Amino acid sequence: MKVTILDYGAGNVPSVERALQRLGADSQRTDSPECISKAEALLLPGVGHYAALVRALDEKHLRAPLVDAIRRGMPFLGICLGLQVLFKSSEEASQLHGLNLLPGSVSALPRNVKLPHMGWNQLEKKRSSSLLAGIGAGAYFYFAHSYAALASNGSTAATCCHGAEFSAVIEQRNIFAVQFHPEKSGDSGARVLRNFLELAA
Repeated sequence: MKVTILDYGAGNVPSVERALQRLGADSQRTDSPECISKAEALLLPGVGHYAALVRALDEKHLRAPLVDAIRRGMPFLGICLGLQVLFKSSEEASQLHGLNLLPGSVSALPRNVKLPHMGWNQLEKKRSSSLLAGIGAGAYFYFAHSYAALASNGSTAATCCHGAEFSAVIEQRNIFAVQFHPEKSGDSGARVLRNFLELAA
């Protein structure tokens, strides 16, 4: 099984690629609508500004094949912005539309805490999580963001708190997404990626 990484220009694509290689996974980068439609599993990494991701998806004509593939049941893993774009919109660029595959929207974290939320933090499981299988309750993951999906959305499997509780892990049918960066989260992050590979196989 080959993982297709959507390469829209995000800076963390090479580190995600290396993390998959360390696990022995076969992967390929693409910005081709045709490759997305034919993929076996999709991974959307993301760092930077929400607007840059959304505009890149539209300019490269990737939105429709991506949405179609996910709706058909193709295994999908979103990382950081790759989680946020699953929702209808984000306060970071409210004039733009996300993929609208999950109900709700993305909001700014409270300004009474240091932003961005950058560094290591722990999760709180809200229900059984396939992505977190085999990972202890005290595990830390690496975050780098100022916006997040509200913890109250029904697809949340685990939350984190930085000024407010937010969705850290999302699981809904074939859709998996994490707000943290598994490629920068040591052994725990590697286990998350391995769990996705096993789920997608």
